[in-house]
Amino acid sequence: MKQNLLEKISIYLLRKGYTIKSLARTCFDIVARKEDHILLIKVLEDANSITEEFANEMKRISSYIKASPIVVSEKAGQKLENGIVYSRFDVYTLNYNTLVNCVENKMPFIKRDHAGLTIHVLGENLKRKREEEGISLATLAKKVGVSRKMIQRYEKGETDVTVSKAFKIYDLFGGSVFERIDIFKDEKEKKYEPKSDIAKKFSSLGFDALETKKVPFDVIAKKEKNIILTDIGDKTKPGFKPLSKLIDAESLVIFKKKKPKDIASMTKEEFLEYEKAKELIKFLKEFED
Repeated sequence: MKQNLLEKISIYLLRKGYTIKSLARTCFDIVARKEDHILLIKVLEDANSITEEFANEMKRISSYIKASPIVVSEKAGQKLENGIVYSRFDVYTLNYNTLVNCVENKMPFIKRDHAGLTIHVLGENLKRKREEEGISLATLAKKVGVSRKMIQRYEKGETDVTVSKAFKIYDLFGGSVFERIDIFKDEKEKKYEPKSDIAKKFSSLGFDALETKKVPFDVIAKKEKNIILTDIGDKTKPGFKPLSKLIDAESLVIFKKKKPKDIASMTKEEFLEYEKAKELIKFLKEFED
């Protein structure tokens, strides 16, 4: 089932003009890119099986490359419904049909979390529409079946609306008073405290550096628009170089005994000797040329 869904997603995204890279045994199964739009997609038979560690890793890496982390599955214990965005450890989770609608720019309104099914009201839009229609707070409250105070909270954006109440508001004012859920919104950029010698060295050179797990590289470092993926060891991980190319990152291997061919590489001692970021970036770019 997972393999069929993987193939289905890959074929669809290719038809939509995305360049994709499939990965095995990592925290995401597909990296898809179209222009500056990057998706990190984890495909699961059951969305409940994702671990917090995998979800956090997806979010951390996404924040460095301005990508959108997404889990795609057809169920989470029960069947995932069309047009509803779920959440697993703060990662948007949805089924294939909802993913297709989002790619077609038909973003959903409804989300499901610990509070159940809810829709977020665009408070200012609701207030403007209500006033344009000449509907008082009391009248709208009666039509929706809530208190006048609750309508005021909707208009201030203080609380979400249940689906049943939202349908009544929709019948009166249409969809412009509700916020669509942009599942492709970039993960917010975050900084993390480096722990390894390699990550600390990147940090001393002015990079934001992050140690990684369950991906084809060991460290990701970013300085302005320059991104470097670093693999540490004598054997590069599968998918390392193609992935670097796909996300417009430089690739570096820090080897221990055996120097790899056809890729920028150096020993740990050589790497630690760098004093300026621009010297390292120049070396990597010249090697790629």
